Amino acid sequence: MNKKLVRYRASGQDQPAYGIVENNLVKTLTGAPWLGGTATSETKELAEVTLLAPVKPSKIVCIGLNYHAHVAASFSADKAPEYPLIFLKPPSAIIGPGDDIIHPPESERVDYEAELGVVIGKTAIRVSEERAMDFVLGFTCANDVTARDLQKKDGQWSRAKGFDTFCPVGPWIVTELNYADVLVEAVHNGRVTQTGRTSQMIFNVPFIISYISGIMTLSPGDLICTGTPSGIQPMKPGDAIEVRIEGIGSLVNRITVATTK
Repeated sequence: MNKKLVRYRASGQDQPAYGIVENNLVKTLTGAPWLGGTATSETKELAEVTLLAPVKPSKIVCIGLNYHAHVAASFSADKAPEYPLIFLKPPSAIIGPGDDIIHPPESERVDYEAELGVVIGKTAIRVSEERAMDFVLGFTCANDVTARDLQKKDGQWSRAKGFDTFCPVGPWIVTELNYADVLVEAVHNGRVTQTGRTSQMIFNVPFIISYISGIMTLSPGDLICTGTPSGIQPMKPGDAIEVRIEGIGSLVNRITVATTK
């Protein structure tokens, strides 16, 4: 059965909790679903809780240049990578639905990148492509926010991809999805600017999981961002960006300026 797994905070609640959404109710779990959390009898109205990022990963592993059209738009069609181009984002980059993306003063161009996120459910070490999906808990919407000018300036991507708030995730994890062929879109200030299907990926989800797990251990709760379609554009403070994925839902965030303390 397909489940919607959430992390949320309720009014008067000191600590966030995990839950399952059923008929506009949130049934509380005893803990994180990737750590074996089970349903309790406690329920809350979905409309009365604040949804948080549904994951707290030990690492965020991202794939660059994984859609044919994106490669063609960025370079040329014959420049597709031979192997997945992987990079990491720090867990401190994660924010949830409705949270603000902070435009850092160090950058003059901050772009959005709508992506399918894969959440790992079991420890994966050198798993085969055939067994890779056995290690998946579910799927979510992700936004690989990027300081494009810094990416080009630095050559390597850690700074450009790693600012706080540069990985919006949510609104929930769905446990079942036709991941091989779903529509991935970005909607910038109400206008669809990115659109692609996961069937247009250069490297599919099982291959990506197998490939990464041959390099580093994937732990329960880890997040993989699988690449973005063509159409990335810069954002400015005040803009709204929505990542919309067929079978999952909608993740909306706004952009704001950084403040000093």
